[in-house]
Amino acid sequence: MSIEGKVVIVTGGTSGIGEGCVKHFAQVGAKVVSASIQREVGEAQQTELENVTFVYTDVSDEAQVKSLIDTTMELHGRIDGACSNAGAWRQGKVTDFTEEDWDLMMGVNVKGNLYLAKHLAPIFEQQGHGVLLITTSVAAFIGFPEHALYCMSKAALDALVRCLTTDHPGYMRTVAICPGTIDTPMLAATAAGWTAPLEELYAEVAQKIPVRRLGQPEDVAKVAAFLLSDDAGYIAGTSVFLEGGTMGLPPW
Repeated sequence: MSIEGKVVIVTGGTSGIGEGCVKHFAQVGAKVVSASIQREVGEAQQTELENVTFVYTDVSDEAQVKSLIDTTMELHGRIDGACSNAGAWRQGKVTDFTEEDWDLMMGVNVKGNLYLAKHLAPIFEQQGHGVLLITTSVAAFIGFPEHALYCMSKAALDALVRCLTTDHPGYMRTVAICPGTIDTPMLAATAAGWTAPLEELYAEVAQKIPVRRLGQPEDVAKVAAFLLSDDAGYIAGTSVFLEGGTMGLPPW
C-alpha cells in the first residue's frame, strides 16, 4: 500500500485534512506538491518537510490550477495522483445565502475540482495512469441544519466522481474519500457562537460517534494514501466513508 516515490498534488494542503495528507505523504516517501492560498504557511511547510514543494494556488481560478499542474510537470516530469482537499464553508439556510456565498462555495468546492480534472485528464491519458482523489463529506448525504449550500456543493462532487470514472476509463481512476467529524479548523468554525467551550462540545460529540472519538486528519491521510496506491486499483467511481460509524446511526 505504498505511495513511496509517487508524485502527488495536494490542494488545500496547508490546513486540516490537506495538511495531514501532505505530512503523511511526505513521511512515507511521496514527492508532494502542496497547493493553497495560505502562502506563509505553505512556504514554511516547504522548508520544514522533505520532498514537499509549495505552489500558491486558488483552485477557483482555472489559470492558477493549470499553472499548478504545469509546475508539477516541470518539477517531476509526471503526476501520479492528486488529492483534492481545498474546500470552503458557509453556514445558512437557502433564505440566508448571498451571491458571494454561492461564488465562494461553488467556486472552490465544485469548480476547483472540475478544473483539476480538466487539466489532469490529458496528462493521465498520455501517461496511461493517474488517480484523482476528491475529498467530499458526509454532508453530501445528510441534511445538516443550516448547511444547504455546503451540502449541495458536496453532493455535486459525489456525482462528479461517478461521471469522471465513466468518461475517462482505463487511465484516470477517480475516487472520493468521505469524512465525517474530523478535528480541523473548519470543524472548529462550525462551533462559533456556542456558549460551551470547544473541548466540552467535542467531548459530547465524541460520545455520540460509535468509535467514541473525533477523527483526526491523520486518519484521513492514511486512507487517502491507500486509495492513491496501486493496491487500491480496483476502487473507482465511489465514495469511501470515514466517519466512525455515524452513518449507521438511527435518526433519534
